[in-house]
Amino acid sequence: MTVVFDRIPTLAARGLTGVVLGGLAARSTYRLITRGPGRSEAWRRTNFRGRTVTLKEGPALASGVCAASALAPGVSPRVRAASIVAAAGAAGFGAYDDLAGSDRAKGLRGHLGALRRGEVTTGAVKMAGIGATGIVAAALLRRGPLDTLMDGALIAAGANLINLFDLRPGRAVKFALLTAAPALVTPAAPLVGPVLGASAALLPDELAERSMLGDAGANALGAALGVAAVAQAPRPVRAALLGGVVGLTLASEITSFSRVIERVPVLRRLDRWGRNAPEVTGGRGT
Repeated sequence: MTVVFDRIPTLAARGLTGVVLGGLAARSTYRLITRGPGRSEAWRRTNFRGRTVTLKEGPALASGVCAASALAPGVSPRVRAASIVAAAGAAGFGAYDDLAGSDRAKGLRGHLGALRRGEVTTGAVKMAGIGATGIVAAALLRRGPLDTLMDGALIAAGANLINLFDLRPGRAVKFALLTAAPALVTPAAPLVGPVLGASAALLPDELAERSMLGDAGANALGAALGVAAVAQAPRPVRAALLGGVVGLTLASEITSFSRVIERVPVLRRLDRWGRNAPEVTGGRGT
């Protein structure tokens, strides 16, 4: 325990370095892809209040996470590669669903129901793809088969969970920041820092309703945090995290996170903090 406390300054310094790198990389990418040529309609969406926003926040966040993870100090080559593979893979399949998907099937139940009818939705392709890249990322850590399967499942489930919160401006990023910030003083700090930095740097544009994460950003955010968890946590902790993430995912099939948040005053205030206008009904789903 004393050894861990003695390392806190070093861990925090590495985490903060990752925060700065992630923030700079994400902001630079966002400015490049939103101000340059190629502003196609495919990347525009209507948010829950009917405002037109860009989905390019997602690719910018994923690029920031990958670039900062490649440069952040205190990370072994295998763990560095796992983080980049998970974030890039989740972003790629998420972008595919963003650009080619439809609203005909929603949630785990909807996509599995479509499969039973013989219809392969873009959401199903995304889930299979993120599951596969999660396994690849876990395999890079060179653990046994059981650990690889469990770690891959946690990475993929984390990617899906963050996406479930991406229903209001800033909600998914706030959830990620609050749950992952304590890890900046743990051995996971070098991996968590880039994720938090990239997310926080793009949050003002999302709160101002100029952009949204989309599946590309939310899935990449969750997958990268999943790697940060599996890379350092012992097996019992990883199993507990997987159970918690799966439990929340199954709960989302029964109840609406938006309704729960609206009914709890402290959660409602936190959810609305930083937005430009009060909540209204309509637009994006709950």
